[in-house]
Amino acid sequence: MLRTPSQVTVVALPGTGSDADFAARAFGPAAAAHGLAFQAVEPDPKAVIASCTAALDAAAARGPVLAAGISLGAAIALDWAAGHRTAVVGVITALPAWTGAETASCPAALSASVTAEQLRADGLDAVIERMRASSPGWLADALTQSWRGQWPHLPQALDEAAAYAWPTVEQLADSAVPVAVVGASDDPVHPIAVAEQWAATLPQARLHRVTLAELGADPAVLGHAGLTELAALLPRLSATFAGRG
Repeated sequence: MLRTPSQVTVVALPGTGSDADFAARAFGPAAAAHGLAFQAVEPDPKAVIASCTAALDAAAARGPVLAAGISLGAAIALDWAAGHRTAVVGVITALPAWTGAETASCPAALSASVTAEQLRADGLDAVIERMRASSPGWLADALTQSWRGQWPHLPQALDEAAAYAWPTVEQLADSAVPVAVVGASDDPVHPIAVAEQWAATLPQARLHRVTLAELGADPAVLGHAGLTELAALLPRLSATFAGRG
């Protein structure tokens, strides 16, 4: 059992173009298994970053936060934690996509930018049809739902995600919170090398590897893996959290 104060809230942030439903399926079951309060954030496609950080701020006003995010959500969670060190007990970064502010070669940023261009040129239905033809069924279904929910502001949301500056090596090395890094060993959009770099650079981190097949079979693998790795880190830090109850 994860030994954190009972009032800790897991705040789950989805990835680029994704929604609260997928974040809830990824992190909600593990939060429930550990008796933690849970909130999945529905990003505002007109202000993705601001809406995610606002949700984290609101949760922190009520008590300690365990920030969990997928891809872009992982970067937002880690960046927010850096500025709220007394409010956060830990971070789960699932499927980190890049390191550093220069994202010209980042596969996830390039995909978001190209998709935004295609949406403006061809419309939602045509782009969804192409996406479904080239994606695993579980991912196609999840994105079809979230993209329709964020339309017509989806291109704006994707552009914002593509322009986001990922944490630098220096920022990772300066992190003061325990971090579970969950990487997919066979995901070309979120290279496992990035997850390995994050885990090696963050001062308090553990890495857990999954496969896309495991993720597709049950997104909850991200939350269970993340909380398992945090459980291995947090007992050594119990004195840090003792005063938060």
